[in-house]
Amino acid sequence: MVIVISFYSIILMISILQLRKEYQLDRDQAYEDYMDEIYSKPVSIIVPAYNEEVGIVQSVRSLLSINYPSFEIIVVNDGSTDMTLQKMIEHYDMKEIKKVIRKQVETNPIKTIYQSSILSNLFLIHKENGGKADALNVGLNFSHYPYFCSLDGDSVLEPDAFLKVMKPIIDSNEEVIASGGSVRIANGCKIQNGHIIKIGLSERPLVVMQIIEYLRAFLMGRIGLSRHNLLLIISGAFGVFSKHWVIEAGGYKTDTVGEDMELVVRVHRMVKERRLKKKIVYVPDPVCWTEVPESISILRKQRRRWHRGLFESLWTHRKLTFNPRYGMIGLISFPYFWIVEFFGPIIEFLGYIFMILCLFFGGIYIEFAILLFLLSCLYGSIFSMAAVLLEEWSLTKYPKVFDIIKLFFYSLTETIWYRPMTVFFRCEGVLQMLKGDQSWGEMKRKGVSE
Repeated sequence: MVIVISFYSIILMISILQLRKEYQLDRDQAYEDYMDEIYSKPVSIIVPAYNEEVGIVQSVRSLLSINYPSFEIIVVNDGSTDMTLQKMIEHYDMKEIKKVIRKQVETNPIKTIYQSSILSNLFLIHKENGGKADALNVGLNFSHYPYFCSLDGDSVLEPDAFLKVMKPIIDSNEEVIASGGSVRIANGCKIQNGHIIKIGLSERPLVVMQIIEYLRAFLMGRIGLSRHNLLLIISGAFGVFSKHWVIEAGGYKTDTVGEDMELVVRVHRMVKERRLKKKIVYVPDPVCWTEVPESISILRKQRRRWHRGLFESLWTHRKLTFNPRYGMIGLISFPYFWIVEFFGPIIEFLGYIFMILCLFFGGIYIEFAILLFLLSCLYGSIFSMAAVLLEEWSLTKYPKVFDIIKLFFYSLTETIWYRPMTVFFRCEGVLQMLKGDQSWGEMKRKGVSE
């Protein structure tokens, strides 16, 4: 607890200072120059889609209307068994084209390539099923531009998201080789024609708790780690990478369930081994809206998969742990992810079991146990409430005061029910890993558009 509280407290202070520094700027003025094609860099947007018939048309419509001078959209249909392919072909008048693709990264075979007859920068690739990482590699091989963005098939971007996520890359003279934006939860929002019309909160407690969890992860964790180039994760839902460095690293790894984190760690490792000064950053401004699980069963599958992916990334690159050759990544980031993120839930779960057993067999100093429990509840709630307040102070995405109050009070309950539940799910992920279970745990999309 002391280690976790200390680390989170330091990250919270760094995040507050960083947000304070950034939001003293004139936000609109800061991005105006990047609307000129001379000052920007073209981007290939890769959208891997597997059974995304519910939201794929709206997501592509959202991308087509982004406020950015030069981009292409590559939808990679990963052998969908629903109407994803047909919907794209019909809605955007896709025509089959013949094109030679330079295979820089190995992938499953491509069946057909389409291009929209009405939008020359929209492409559709139909391939044999090989998973999300394989679909991203296909898009990487096909892409024409020096930077690419990976997006989930149900993502909805705010119009100026690309201007904001590309700004650190453009400003850095190629020192920044990857940039990630914020991911927010679309459940409860009103979306029409691929645009967020009204931001709101879902009525489901499970979704509200995930909103608080995402705010804490992005506004506290990633800002704090990014400040000192310690970021090991850029969300697969929204991130921009230098194509050159990703190909140098070998593309996305197809035998892991956490391909987004594993790629970032591999790029960090490659850069450190070559003694180059490159950065991977997180920018809180650009926001991508995505759907999250509304049922406990789907959330359970997701968290199991995430924890397996975390272990696979850490274990594959375990050489970095406490290794001074890799600088702060090896001495701070890796130990933090091992101790707090991976072993933390296991230790916490064992603690729950130990407490229950002690109630039956005696040996509990009741007053001290209650004090520790209250301290645990307090520290968890304080960090969650701090994330909600940071959201209101900086991005102010939730316009209603009632929404902020609702988030604030829900954050007080996190340690009582939501955290123990997700701790249990993550421990199940460890058991799955020990049994060699590689199941993905598909999330059924409801669709958030109206």
